[in-house]
Amino acid sequence: MTAITVTIPGPDEAAPLVPVLAGILIDCVEGGASVSYLPPLDRPTAEAFYRKTVARVADGSTILFVARLDGEPVGTVQLSPVPIQNQPHRAEVNKLLVHRRGRGRGVAHALMAALEREARALGRPLLSLDTTAGSPAERLYEKLGWQRLGVMPRHALLAPGVFSDTTFFWKDLTA
Repeated sequence: MTAITVTIPGPDEAAPLVPVLAGILIDCVEGGASVSYLPPLDRPTAEAFYRKTVARVADGSTILFVARLDGEPVGTVQLSPVPIQNQPHRAEVNKLLVHRRGRGRGVAHALMAALEREARALGRPLLSLDTTAGSPAERLYEKLGWQRLGVMPRHALLAPGVFSDTTFFWKDLTA
């Protein structure tokens, strides 16, 4: 049996994780995930993304979740409370990533369950996210009870010149 643990590292704990989190991002992009980057994703670019994430963790604008299988980091997701005065009840979910060696083992479910618990604790019960239409992630979110808001055509690129539709989802944790 594989043990999955999910932690919320502060900036001091997150900074040393930058290389391994960058490796997860690179693996996901190489595996076809549409997560803001196109393949091939180089390590300096991936590490720069996570250094910026650590800075957002430090300033409180992002909460980083890291999932481990038997102690090894294999997944991550981010929760970003919306910093708008009339939306103190809302947060955005970003970059749910699971390394291919950790897929099909409950890692994404564990990450999203931890994220939803934290969102409730912060008083942020309305969540939103987006993902590639027709992707495995889209099916995952539906299975986890997320509601489809709609699909925007040609919202992102999968490769140069290859457009992808994006599905937008929301979830009300008070329901």
